[in-house]
Amino acid sequence: MIASATEGVLARLTGPFRRVGALARRATAVSGGGRVPARPRAGRTRTLGGVTRLRRTIMLMLLVGAGLLAAGLADAASGAAPSGSAAIAASRASAAGAPASPRTVTLVNRTDVTIWPAAWPGSLTGRTGWRLDPGARVTITVAGDWNARLWGRTGCRFDGAGRGSCQTGDCAGRFQCRGWGAIPATLAEYDLDAYDHLDFYDVSMVDGSNLPMYINTAHGTAPDRISAEGCEAGHGCTRTVQCPKALQVHHGGHLVACISPCARFGTDRYCCRSQFAAGCNPATTWPIDYARVFKRAEPYAYSWSGDDATSVFACAGGCDYRITFGVTPPAVGGPPG
Repeated sequence: MIASATEGVLARLTGPFRRVGALARRATAVSGGGRVPARPRAGRTRTLGGVTRLRRTIMLMLLVGAGLLAAGLADAASGAAPSGSAAIAASRASAAGAPASPRTVTLVNRTDVTIWPAAWPGSLTGRTGWRLDPGARVTITVAGDWNARLWGRTGCRFDGAGRGSCQTGDCAGRFQCRGWGAIPATLAEYDLDAYDHLDFYDVSMVDGSNLPMYINTAHGTAPDRISAEGCEAGHGCTRTVQCPKALQVHHGGHLVACISPCARFGTDRYCCRSQFAAGCNPATTWPIDYARVFKRAEPYAYSWSGDDATSVFACAGGCDYRITFGVTPPAVGGPPG
């Protein structure tokens, strides 16, 4: 009786909620950390607020889907008909609780150039920009539900009032940023305490790369899949992007970054839009598979907008983080070359 009722509940979860249920089960399965398969992301080039709106929608879907599944199974056991409103109420109750505790993010410069990291939104002190000399590190404290991106700026000059410019990652000529920086820039993306006290994070080169970067976790219950040297077992280590001529960005005659093919060419094929949106794949859709250029450099990072299966990570247990700018030792990284 219970088994047949349960099968009925699961059948009702298919259709419009089939993917929601799958996402909810995946989120539950990775509560111990590691890669998260196929978390949907917005098409790029990015628009301000687009990623945040998408993530909020996904989180709502996760909560509703998990609530529907849990309430439906409970109703099946009791013989009652599934109640959608009860399921939603249950999901809201499970998401409620004390505000998440602040976290720390340590930034480490393992390159041979000075980096000016930036984050939006920034730290709890209100700072959004820092200076990081070669070999230096700085630790910032962020909100427990931080939903932000962090990147490194290079070739910066600022006056005493904090106004100036950067060759890459510039944010309207300000040392203390008031929004996202210019592309191309390698990004660390965070959505902390997103679902059931689970963090989502990733390194993204969807818009291009200006610095090698990898992320480590600390003080959480999740095992760290990336080593302190920037390697992931079975996938590879962090290297400098070997940028093809067609994607190179120069400043003052020097190569400073590698931009994405979507941003460089702006075509529907490279941007996976219009008639090429469904089933888009760099290996078969793009005239040249430039995504491989970025994936070879950082196998764990986003190389294009649909690169979810190998690029989204999760951490549980109030994790702190370390972001390293640099390649796997003993080499010293720098701008793409």
